[in-house]
Amino acid sequence: MKKFPVLMFAVIALVAAGVIAATDPPPPWAYGFDAPLGAPVTAPAAVPVPAVRDDGSLKHLPGSTLAFTLTQVRDGFGPADWYPGDHPPLPEVVAHGRRPEVGACSLCHYPNGKGRPENAGVAGLPVAYFVQTMADFKNGARKSTDTRKANTLRMIGFAKAMTDDEIKAAAEYFGSMKWTPWIRVVETKTVPKTRIAGGMFLALEGNEKEPIGQRIIEVPENTEGTELLRDARSGFIAYAPVGSIKKGEALVVNGGGGKTIACGTCHGADLQGLGPVPGLAGRSPSYLVRQLYDMQQGSRAGIWTELMKPVVAKLTADDMLAIVAYTASRPVGPAAKGRANLAWIGRSSSKGERTCLASSSASTVPAIRSGPWSGP
Repeated sequence: MKKFPVLMFAVIALVAAGVIAATDPPPPWAYGFDAPLGAPVTAPAAVPVPAVRDDGSLKHLPGSTLAFTLTQVRDGFGPADWYPGDHPPLPEVVAHGRRPEVGACSLCHYPNGKGRPENAGVAGLPVAYFVQTMADFKNGARKSTDTRKANTLRMIGFAKAMTDDEIKAAAEYFGSMKWTPWIRVVETKTVPKTRIAGGMFLALEGNEKEPIGQRIIEVPENTEGTELLRDARSGFIAYAPVGSIKKGEALVVNGGGGKTIACGTCHGADLQGLGPVPGLAGRSPSYLVRQLYDMQQGSRAGIWTELMKPVVAKLTADDMLAIVAYTASRPVGPAAKGRANLAWIGRSSSKGERTCLASSSASTVPAIRSGPWSGP
């Protein structure tokens, strides 16, 4: 009988932990905002940077023999494909969508499926998972906890308008390509000052910095190439608080002493996916935090989410940040099959930052895939 009060205390503690986690507001940085949902305005809003007007001149990118105007680059029903040799032939719905209701998948997610922090990297997703995700959007099971996130509403509209054949074609196309290195994780105490465009953080010109706080800030390696020209070979830097990768490792690998469930149980020991379960390694930390939080809050439901409920139930926003800092730093592709080491480079006490490049050896730096398509 003496064990009963102890057991009750443990249960109450677990419930309390879940309540505390559930009261954390949506982390604004993950949803592409610099202030929490519903926060009072305490300072004048930043003046938005106007979109660059198309002057009709042809633009070029290194490694591409093609040229496009800005209007062609931004065409929602046939955006520029700078590197057609990098991927298989595009299905019609990916290349052009279907007027007027369905935009081209390749505009936001890129022809190679790598995507950007404000949306999702869809390359390498299992076909069954992709199809179920679209069904969840269509049936109202997948929404955004932060109601300001407009592109989630666009995805819901696309999913409702798409036919089963279009969804299958997109799922099989993106699923045919392997996920490859796309994000460089940098642990740091300060981060470049940024502006936000369409939910994506962009580093300001100059060298001004600000404390990172409890955020992960993803910015393009090349601002102009990403924002203006939608360069599908130009990846991202994910700035994370110092120590977050190590903290995330304890949660991801061991479950944090019972706080969650080891991710490798379902996502594979190398976090590159297992059967119909998607990979986590090397993917956008902003995107993954949104999914963890939306699942915890019930904004994302559906078949797959049922499996995730006990995983996310007791996680705080800081736990989620640490988890995705670790998963984003993990190697992908053949490097992950061996015994991966974390290669720390650029350590600087004056800057207070260090870069994590995950690879099979400390001297190997993963490169973003480029070159002619030759299959997965």
